[in-house]
Amino acid sequence: MADDAATAAPAAAFAQKTSGGNNAYHNFHNDFVHIQDPNERRRLALAEIDKAPFGWYHVRACIVAGIGFFTDSYDIFAVSLLNTMLGIVYYPGKGSLPTSSDNAIKLSTSAGTVIGQLVFGYLADHVGRKRMYGLELIIIIFATLGQALSSGSPSVNIIGLIIFWRVLLGVGIGGDYPLSSIITSEFATTKWRGAMMGAVFAMQGIGQLVCAFVMLFVTLGFKEALEASPKTSDCTGYCTVAVDKMWRTLIGFGAVPACIALYYRLTIPETPRYTFDIGRDVEKAADDVKAYMSGKAEGQPDDVARIQAREAAQTQMTVPKASWSDFIRHYSIPKNGLLLFGTAGSWFCLDVAFYGLSLNNATILNVIGYSTSGAKSTYEVLYNTAIGNLIIVLAGAVPGYWVSVATLDTLGRKTIQMGGFIILTILFIVMGFAYNHISSNGLLAIYVIAQFFFNFGPNMTTFIVPGEVFPTRYRSTSHGISAASGKIGSIIGQGAISTLRTRGATPNNPSPWMDHVLEIYALFMLLGCFTTLCIPETKRKTLEELSGEDQPAPLPAPSDSSNGKNTAESL
Repeated sequence: MADDAATAAPAAAFAQKTSGGNNAYHNFHNDFVHIQDPNERRRLALAEIDKAPFGWYHVRACIVAGIGFFTDSYDIFAVSLLNTMLGIVYYPGKGSLPTSSDNAIKLSTSAGTVIGQLVFGYLADHVGRKRMYGLELIIIIFATLGQALSSGSPSVNIIGLIIFWRVLLGVGIGGDYPLSSIITSEFATTKWRGAMMGAVFAMQGIGQLVCAFVMLFVTLGFKEALEASPKTSDCTGYCTVAVDKMWRTLIGFGAVPACIALYYRLTIPETPRYTFDIGRDVEKAADDVKAYMSGKAEGQPDDVARIQAREAAQTQMTVPKASWSDFIRHYSIPKNGLLLFGTAGSWFCLDVAFYGLSLNNATILNVIGYSTSGAKSTYEVLYNTAIGNLIIVLAGAVPGYWVSVATLDTLGRKTIQMGGFIILTILFIVMGFAYNHISSNGLLAIYVIAQFFFNFGPNMTTFIVPGEVFPTRYRSTSHGISAASGKIGSIIGQGAISTLRTRGATPNNPSPWMDHVLEIYALFMLLGCFTTLCIPETKRKTLEELSGEDQPAPLPAPSDSSNGKNTAESL
């Protein structure tokens, strides 16, 4: 009896249920808690996730992750509207920000995003997805409220404060990229993983749309005060107070959806893939989960049982452990190194040119009749800006996002990305080499088509593929590196390449080099075609197939001695 009890104790270590889980994230670990072999439990649990029929909990998971991207996009899109209103409030007599201040505010978010993508990407692999998920949303909420409540003083310039808060905001936004991508991919069913990850990313379009609507509503709300000012440079008194309230409302509203999603992010269980492959804690599916289950507090399994189970898993688990030496060894293999180069290089090439289209916004707004140049009051300037941005978002961006969602799991990621890069290369070549010969209406048509194929193309797939192709132990880090490469590309595209358009500017021709800038963007789209060749097609394949982690568990060694039998039983 004593021997039986001793033998059963370690086995019982594998029979403990774990805390964590809510309506959006199912705790698959507990479905296989009775199986003792950790490799077999891992295989069955992951197969259950991969083959699960698409259900409402998948939809809820997409919404929880997607609200983060909604907030990210809202805050990024709001910066151009913010700068317009800051110029009116804090630069009376001129009505606009100095070019240097305008660029600094816009680039500050991107700089913070690079930091967030790299830091959160690494930490999600090092300490766990669960521990980091929600923290980036807290940073976003804190920075958004700090930004909305900022005010200048004799010793502190308002522009400096806004830059500080937007760098911090960027850190939170950057953290959301790898976390939302890999958490969605690791919980998703294989058949519809592309659509799920695409739906999360497509919330960016909804965020841009809502931002334009909020701008429209606050403009209409202060119409009387704004109409009293014939020009933005003459906006004083009550008009200034109105615009000051407007930009604070616009920015502050971005924290509302983040607050709604925060609870669900803080209560998710750890992803089963992280628990098995990195945590190796088969006794407690999410060692770092702070959650409640059925109204109870965080689970507290027996410490001795957990230690026994973890020790057994350390010797039995066949998935390699993460370490710096293993990281270098893994990416020293040409196949793996080229894969990281393909995802990071594609994102870099995309983002260099992605923001280039916005250089033509003034022309596009003029074509559709919402230019601010002929506005007769501050109200018309802000109204035309809001309506113009609304139309631009609806014209190509939102349809492109959702066509991608509908086709990612049928056409495939690589096909969509390659097709998008090829079409965008052609469009930028036409815009660049024929820029001075294209009519305004022709430019509008090219603009809408380009917006569509950016989002039904590499803008969508560069986010999805890095969340699928890398091994679990480096998935978040590698996604963070890829995303940071893209953001560095956007900084170069906005801060270095786009500024070339004013080279040799004259009062009659403020952008003489615009055609050459578009030609440079065409070159980067062409380079994107070649980096796409380095990535595999990922549709309808499990994450383990894609990362090479689908090796079967090794067969147990034959036990022809009683000692071997007792050892096997104790495990």
